[in-house]
Amino acid sequence: MASRSCGIVGLPNVGKSTLFNAITQAGAESANYPFCTIDPNVGIVEVPDERLTVLTRLVTPQRTVPTTFEFVDIAGLVEGASKGEGLGNRFLSHIREVDAIVHVVRCFEDVNITHVAGKVDPLRDIQIINLELILADLETVEKRFEKVKKMLKSGDKKVQQEMALLERLKEHFDQGRSARSLSVDEEEREILRELHLLTLKPVLYVANVGENEAADATNNPYVTQVIDFAAGEGAEVICISAKVESEIAELDGEDKQLFLEELGLKESGLDRLIRAAYHLLGLITFFTAGPQEVRAWTIPAGTKAPQAAGVIHSDFQRGFIRAEVVSYEDLIHAGSMAKAREQGLLRLEGKDYEMKDGDVVYFRFNV
Repeated sequence: MASRSCGIVGLPNVGKSTLFNAITQAGAESANYPFCTIDPNVGIVEVPDERLTVLTRLVTPQRTVPTTFEFVDIAGLVEGASKGEGLGNRFLSHIREVDAIVHVVRCFEDVNITHVAGKVDPLRDIQIINLELILADLETVEKRFEKVKKMLKSGDKKVQQEMALLERLKEHFDQGRSARSLSVDEEEREILRELHLLTLKPVLYVANVGENEAADATNNPYVTQVIDFAAGEGAEVICISAKVESEIAELDGEDKQLFLEELGLKESGLDRLIRAAYHLLGLITFFTAGPQEVRAWTIPAGTKAPQAAGVIHSDFQRGFIRAEVVSYEDLIHAGSMAKAREQGLLRLEGKDYEMKDGDVVYFRFNV
C-alpha cells in the first residue's frame, strides 16, 4: 500500500511552516526510522504506538520497525489561488495528491508576527482557503456538467442520476459549502469519488495557540470559534503550539520528557496530530513479531487478511493460505506466543477474515 499522506495548508504566518519544521525535526531525531526527505516538502514520521514498545520487550527482536506517516507542506496560498494567483495551481495540484488535509489556523496574538490580512480572525482564514477549494471544485463540476448534459439524450438512468447530483453540488458550492457536508446515498458517493473533489477530502483543523496555552487553550475564544465551525463539518480540532512543538522536536529521551512535564503535557502535540491524522484516514495497525523483527504495518480499516499480507509482500497475498492471529491484548496477557498458543488464544483465519487493529499475525503462504 502506498504511504498515506496529509497535506498541511494554511495562510502565510499562521504557523504552518513552524509546524512542518517541527515534524521534519522530529523525523530526523527518530532512531529506528531515519527522517527521509523525498523532496523538500515531504516529511516522514513514525506513528507513535506504545504497543510496539511492549511487543519489543516481550519478543526481544534484532530490530523494531514502526509504521510511518507522510506530511506534505503544501505551497502557500493567497486569495485567487483557484484562478492561478500566487502559487495557486501548484497549491491545488499538491492537494489533489494527498489523502487528507491538515488545516493550520492561527489562534494567537503576537505583535511581532504580522497577519497577512492585518488581524487575527480564524474563521475568515478558514473561509479564504475553503472558498478557493470550493471554487476549484465548482470548475470541475461545471466541466463535468457540460459533458453529462450531452449524454442526457440517451435516457440512461445513471446519467440522469449524475446530472441531478451535479445540480445539487453546484447549488451547494454556490452557498459556500464543501462537498464533505453534502448528504448523499451510496450510489451518489460513488459518483462523487470519481470527480476527485478537493473539498471531499477529510480535514483536521489545527488551532495554533500561544506558548502559554500549549497545555490548555480552553479559554481561548479563537479556539472556540474553530471548534464550533469544525463541529458543523463533523471535523476534529487539535490545539497545538507550533512554537512549543519546534522546541520539543529538538529534544529527545529524558530531556524531552522533562520538558513535557514542565509544560503539563502527557505527550507532544505532534504525537497527537500524527495519531489524529492516522484515524482521520480510517487506518489501523497490525503487527508481525519474531526474533528477527517486530514491525508495525498500516492498512485501511476493513482490509481482509490476504490484502494485509500483500502489504508485506505481493507473494504473501498471491499464495495466501491462512493467517495465524492473536490480538495484542491476548498476547500480552498470555506473556508469549507459545503460551498464547497453549491457551487457545491463537486463531487460524482464512481469506474472508477482516483484520482488526492490534492483530499480531503470522501469514502462511505458498507460491
